[in-house]
Amino acid sequence: MTATDHRRTAVPGVEARAGRFRGPSLIPMLMAIQERHGWLPREELEALARDQKRPLYEIEGLVSFYPHFLTEPPAGVTVGACRDLSCWLKGSEESIRRLQQRYDASDDVDVVQISCPGRCDIAPAATVDDRPVRVEDVDAAVDGRRRGDSDLGAVVAYRPPDGWPNDPYAPGEQRYQALRALLSGEFTPEQVLDNLQRSGLRGMGGAGFPTGKKWELVRAAEVDGDGVKYAICNADESEPGTFKDRQLLAEQPHLVLEGMLMGMVVTGAEEGWVFIRHEYGPEEAVLRAEIEALRAEGLVGDDVLGTGRRLSLDIFTSPGGYILGEETALIECMEGHRGEPRNKPPFPGTYGLWGRPTLMNSVETFADVPIIVSRGVEWWQEQGVNGSHGLKFFAVSGHVEKPGVYCVPMGTTIRDLLDLAGGVAGGAALDSVQPGGASSNFLGPEHLDLPLDFGTLADAGSMLGSGAVVAIAEGTDALAAATNVLRFFRNESCGKCVPCRVGSAKAHDLLTDTLRSGGALDDERRSRLLELEAVMRKTSICGLGQVAMGPVVSVLGRGSEPPSAP
Repeated sequence: MTATDHRRTAVPGVEARAGRFRGPSLIPMLMAIQERHGWLPREELEALARDQKRPLYEIEGLVSFYPHFLTEPPAGVTVGACRDLSCWLKGSEESIRRLQQRYDASDDVDVVQISCPGRCDIAPAATVDDRPVRVEDVDAAVDGRRRGDSDLGAVVAYRPPDGWPNDPYAPGEQRYQALRALLSGEFTPEQVLDNLQRSGLRGMGGAGFPTGKKWELVRAAEVDGDGVKYAICNADESEPGTFKDRQLLAEQPHLVLEGMLMGMVVTGAEEGWVFIRHEYGPEEAVLRAEIEALRAEGLVGDDVLGTGRRLSLDIFTSPGGYILGEETALIECMEGHRGEPRNKPPFPGTYGLWGRPTLMNSVETFADVPIIVSRGVEWWQEQGVNGSHGLKFFAVSGHVEKPGVYCVPMGTTIRDLLDLAGGVAGGAALDSVQPGGASSNFLGPEHLDLPLDFGTLADAGSMLGSGAVVAIAEGTDALAAATNVLRFFRNESCGKCVPCRVGSAKAHDLLTDTLRSGGALDDERRSRLLELEAVMRKTSICGLGQVAMGPVVSVLGRGSEPPSAP
């Protein structure tokens, strides 16, 4: 059935969150119920099953899959304490212990350990009822929630005093000029495609697929006479150490949405969504305000600038889970299913949301489009160094003096990026670095002068990945750090395929037993870990299982030839 056959039945309280979303997706409905009650009462689930004529077991299957959904009322205020790598390096184990002791006797406060909420720049990070706070501000935030305060304030990351170099618009200058020029015919979709292809822009969410090629494939994809194409901005960055997209959403929503709308015009898509993680509440508010401003300007609506073109934008809030960063799992979620990756092909460009051609790019990728089109391919290529082209955003955290988001020329060396971040904290020597997020292999200090780019990092046995650089100071237990990373992937496995589900658990058990017994790996355990990594890399359905063991193997290979990139 087509998307137009799947018109969503109206449910009270859902409209604001579901917007113009087509299809019987239960996710926005469940999110709306939890927003009203703070959890999902069984009678509400039963009523939803009756209203939507869906079996209750289907709804319960969704609720059990997504970590954001609660089937019991919270004790009162929920304090989340991050335990993943960047926070672990900054003493999260001790901060968690202190929080648990502080609120142990409180009946209205529940302290839980959480995965990375995307606030690695304030590590060790915490949340209070899903709102980000510094650990030292938890008490004040808890007291505020007890009083009924909903706004806990914003946590602002580093920003350059002169603005970001990827923004073609000066302060006060009219924005969306590239989009307006495209809509007016000043330049054509074919010219945009040509610019993107010649620029060499690749996907900045981790896969690195050529952007121009992706747009061309979606543009060429055919649909039925009354069918539509879709566009999705994947703003679900959930990998430990990764928070650059969060900064872009907060400070450059105009570039993200302009690039996305240009992609819709070029490919023929009519309906677009920003799929954003629920932990990014402050950033979601910024996006919603920007979309409303676009509607007021006539750049979004049923007749954009009088051209007769329909461009619809809305936000789909994720119910949680790192696996939703995988594009087909994200689509499964939007359609109202468990977020389990699909086998590919077909790819979303030809068979995506509701079986329709779907353009999907990351936040940073869309944000790069306006300046490439505005200033030209040559300007973009000249921004790179060391043989690379363009600009690149990195989130830098771990043992550095100034964790934050940095926009640098592509090809900047690891050493130069760490210097921008103030160097290793306390003047310590560097033990290792993860250059591309939790799924990238560790590199030792001998790679400090390595340019940060897709090919150079792959040749060194790692990858650019999500653009998250985590620095680790000398004296840190590297095997314990790698085990921390593996725990995240074990916990976030969707469970669909056996190699990932079972292999990650077996490897984590083996490593934790090793650490408890003194941290020395014998030949038998090393051999078992290498075997598990090979099986997971070669047979897992999606990238999670394929890369989960890479960081561990890279630690085992330190001092010898680096393992090949996953």
